[in-house]
Amino acid sequence: QVQVVESGGGLVQAGGSLRLSCSVFGRTISRAWVAWFRQTPTKEPEFVATMSPSGDSTTYADSVKGRFTISRKYAENTVYLQMNSLKPEDTGVYFCAATRRALAVTMEYYDYWGQGTQVTVSS
Repeated sequence: QVQVVESGGGLVQAGGSLRLSCSVFGRTISRAWVAWFRQTPTKEPEFVATMSPSGDSTTYADSVKGRFTISRKYAENTVYLQMNSLKPEDTGVYFCAATRRALAVTMEYYDYWGQGTQVTVSS
C-alpha cells in the first residue's frame, strides 16, 4: 500500500542545482524515517541523507555535507533533497526510501523504495 515516488532529476552543469522530491503515499512521513540513496554504475549504492520522523534530526554523507539539504513539507507528505554546487561525481540514480524503524544509513533497513530519478552532472 505504501508508495514512494521521486521526481526532479535531470541534467545540470557542474555548479548547478537540482531539487528532488519524494512523495510518500500510504504512510505519513511524521511516522517514518526517510532517506536518500544514490547508485552509480561503477560504485556500490551509497547513503546520501536522511531525516527523522519529526523532521528535527538530519544526517548527511560527508560527500554531500554543506551542499545538500534534506527537508520536508508535512502537509504534502513530501521530502525534498535540495542539491547545490553539484559535481560530476554526484551523477547517479537517486532513490528515496522509508522505514519505521530507526535512523539507518544502509539500504537493508529500509522497507519502501521509489523508482529512482536520474541525476546527471556534466563537467
